Amino acid sequence: MSEKEETTTSAAGTRPGGDGGRVGGAVTRTADSALASEHGRTSIADVVVSKIAGTATREVSGVYDLGGGASRAVGQLRQRIPGGRASVSQGVSVEVGERQTAIDIDLVVEYGVAIADLASGVRRNVIASVERMTGLEVTEVNITVHDVHLDEDDDGDDGDGEQSTRVE
Repeated sequence: MSEKEETTTSAAGTRPGGDGGRVGGAVTRTADSALASEHGRTSIADVVVSKIAGTATREVSGVYDLGGGASRAVGQLRQRIPGGRASVSQGVSVEVGERQTAIDIDLVVEYGVAIADLASGVRRNVIASVERMTGLEVTEVNITVHDVHLDEDDDGDDGDGEQSTRVE
């Protein structure tokens, strides 16, 4: 059993992975899930859950972008490279176990959006999407709001198509 499949405990509580039925050092199956049967088991990679969660987050109205300052800057650089594009999973980190997953999302919200309502909507959409597509139980979705996007933050455009400057 790999390290990421074991249960970890933090101040926030128990993280996913389940103990896989570990009893006295031996691994036993305690409960069947949609991902494990008598015919074999299906493993879901972290990147799969990250992409699903990132896409589900972007679907919620009021989310401007995902990631903190550094990851957004890297994403913008990747977009400027010919053929490059921002990662769908930017700003999303996950821990995936055999039957459960925990998701951390960093995002930027649009100005004027009620952040508590937005976070609730993001959680609902992410949990529904991940559980429906993967069969994994989502134990938690932690959201960190890094910034509020203002319309004037876009490009400094003063409305006539020219860049505004502080000094003329």
